[in-house]
Amino acid sequence: MNNKTFKEHLFWPLLITLALIMLLNLNITGKVAAVTGDTYEKLKIFSDALTIVQKNYVDEVKVDDLIYGSIKGMLETLDPHSGFLPPDAYKELQVETKGTFGGVGIEITLKDGILTVVSPIEDTPAYKAGIISGDQIVKIDGKFTKNMTLTDAVKSMRGAEGTKVNLTIMREGFSEPKNFTLTRAIIQIKSVKYKKLQDDLGYIRIAQFQEITDHDFSSALHQLESGEKPLKGLILDLRNNPGGLLDQAIKISDFFIDEGVIVYTEGRVESQKIKFFAHKNEKVRDYPMVILVNGGSASGSEIVAGALQDHGKAVLVGTQTFGKGSVQTIIPLDDGSGIRITTAKYYTPNGRSIQAKGITPDIIVEDKLVSEKEMKRIQFLKESDLERHLPGEEGEEPAEQVKPKGKLGEKKEVEDETKKEDPPLEEAIRLLKSWGIFKETLSKKL
Repeated sequence: MNNKTFKEHLFWPLLITLALIMLLNLNITGKVAAVTGDTYEKLKIFSDALTIVQKNYVDEVKVDDLIYGSIKGMLETLDPHSGFLPPDAYKELQVETKGTFGGVGIEITLKDGILTVVSPIEDTPAYKAGIISGDQIVKIDGKFTKNMTLTDAVKSMRGAEGTKVNLTIMREGFSEPKNFTLTRAIIQIKSVKYKKLQDDLGYIRIAQFQEITDHDFSSALHQLESGEKPLKGLILDLRNNPGGLLDQAIKISDFFIDEGVIVYTEGRVESQKIKFFAHKNEKVRDYPMVILVNGGSASGSEIVAGALQDHGKAVLVGTQTFGKGSVQTIIPLDDGSGIRITTAKYYTPNGRSIQAKGITPDIIVEDKLVSEKEMKRIQFLKESDLERHLPGEEGEEPAEQVKPKGKLGEKKEVEDETKKEDPPLEEAIRLLKSWGIFKETLSKKL
């Protein structure tokens, strides 16, 4: 149907289209629940309002703009992770999961209607300029961001390599907002980095879960495990990892779990009730493992941490994670746009809900790379702080976190604290070394 015919016969095509969209009782196969009479009545009101705007608004308006605006407003009444993706934004989302795009390199969310940084991505313009978790982006190129959608904000910050964007940032400790001028770059996120540490310990850092993260992780693990001496322990660093592709988080967990559930989801429709199981690994990995997490560890990184913690495969060190435990399904529409809608919640193998609660480390160690005051501010930004966030399970409270005793867990001398470049990492190394000593001593006794 062409545009003219559409306008002339607006009501019924619009009614049918919006009935399908507004209900959103969709599953992965695209089935739609029956439309109730009450819904038809409400859609009649919407159609009347649309007609009034078209006929009476001071300037002529495009039907597409009105429809897009209506869908956008509808989804914004749900939760902070649901939203409408116009065609250009939908394309950007597909590009982002491949790990290469033009921009400044930050993960953002909305908190109380204010654009807020969840975490900067390592080795990007934002990271190098000093943008940190919890920063409020007051303006983008002079335009106020109050009530700006995430889609519009991302679109404003993305751009061609070499072009500049000015972010006006407010941060606790600032007397007034400060301007950060960033030069956009091609963000080629290297999701996996690794190195061999002292005493035959391995270290792997995952910055984000992308399409080939499992491939890069497998290569890193092979390099660490194929040395002359066997690997005595592994540190998996998931700090400030905002998540990414679910299947990649599951595959990373599967490297260390031979059987049982890795994660499962629960939603309203049967198709969203899914269990993801581990597979038997050809290589036995019986060395001890420590996972580093913090308030910037969200979604996929919480799934990995929770799965390995529940299966007893790793000790978690750091601070409480972000608490983003909901599943978003991307549903494409015929015109190239899409709907991102929350359809389920994640649960760890032992049935713990991640949503609005996060994963509690076995040992809490704060990162002293920033001041205690700054750390409190950074850790304050959680899923539970976001407006319209989905509530967690009733009656569930974060388990008590245990502070390690000794020089890494107690503030005895300021001089000792300043010498520590990365306390969580040092605690992980100490744990793995102690494990090796304990195992060697036990073997001698046996």
